[in-house]
Amino acid sequence: MHPIGSRKRNQPAPPQAVYAALTNPDRDPSRPWLILLSDEQRPITLEDNDPDLVIWSSLWPKHPTARIRFDLPAAGRGGTDLRWTLYIDTPNLDDSTVGHLRYRLNTLINANLRFSFGQ
Repeated sequence: MHPIGSRKRNQPAPPQAVYAALTNPDRDPSRPWLILLSDEQRPITLEDNDPDLVIWSSLWPKHPTARIRFDLPAAGRGGTDLRWTLYIDTPNLDDSTVGHLRYRLNTLINANLRFSFGQ
């Protein structure tokens, strides 16, 4: 598996809350954030270590071997310094596909999830 994208950004919620949201995205129906496109599927949590780590299966049926790792360290100023890293073993993905996959993760995590916590 090769990393093809990674991004770190502070989430306003503490690691325990971010961990809960990643491992159970539907836990609060009044704050939906995992809004998938027609070419995406719900991920399965493959590995987790409460509250520090979550690893998801692929969001994309076209790329079933993709994995998304979430590292969830507490931030010194509050919240969680969430880092997502996208791994894939498909060789020679074109730049457009790589860009789309990274964009979608960034939208889901650093926009939708973040906004679900009130920011």
